[in-house]
Amino acid sequence: MAGRHVPAWRRRWLPSPPLSVVVFCFWLLMNDQVTTGHAVMALLLAVLVPAFAARLDREFARIGNLGGVPRMLGILALDIVRSNITVARQVLGPERRITPGFIWVPLDIANIHGIAALTSIITLTPGTVSAALSDDRRYLLVHVLNLKDADEVIRQIKTRYEAPLMEIFP
Repeated sequence: MAGRHVPAWRRRWLPSPPLSVVVFCFWLLMNDQVTTGHAVMALLLAVLVPAFAARLDREFARIGNLGGVPRMLGILALDIVRSNITVARQVLGPERRITPGFIWVPLDIANIHGIAALTSIITLTPGTVSAALSDDRRYLLVHVLNLKDADEVIRQIKTRYEAPLMEIFP
């Protein structure tokens, strides 16, 4: 049904039919009995709640080119395996050789959904954790378990993850 035109009134008054069905059903389940009054209230809530919820999220996900997703997922899977091995060696080795640190990664990606994906990817990769996002969304604070070369870590994050995510989330 891709490409099917949805009338503007339907998008405005019923932006998410699945959410409307869930609200309707949960309202009826929360009540002790099903009456006409409960059904009318459930219907009213099923129309109003999704309409108000749609207005809360002002930043909708824009999806761009998905062609790079398989390659990026392959790189991520490989990086996770490599990072697990590296972290295991570091943790099992002499503690004095570990030099943890924080770095601020400058972000070129502006889409909040792309930033969320980037922070998740960084946290998924052992040895790095996303710690904070600056208020202006231009810098990401990342904790690195063994920080030898901050510029190299930043370069890898930007080329391996941020650049492909910018194509996916323009």
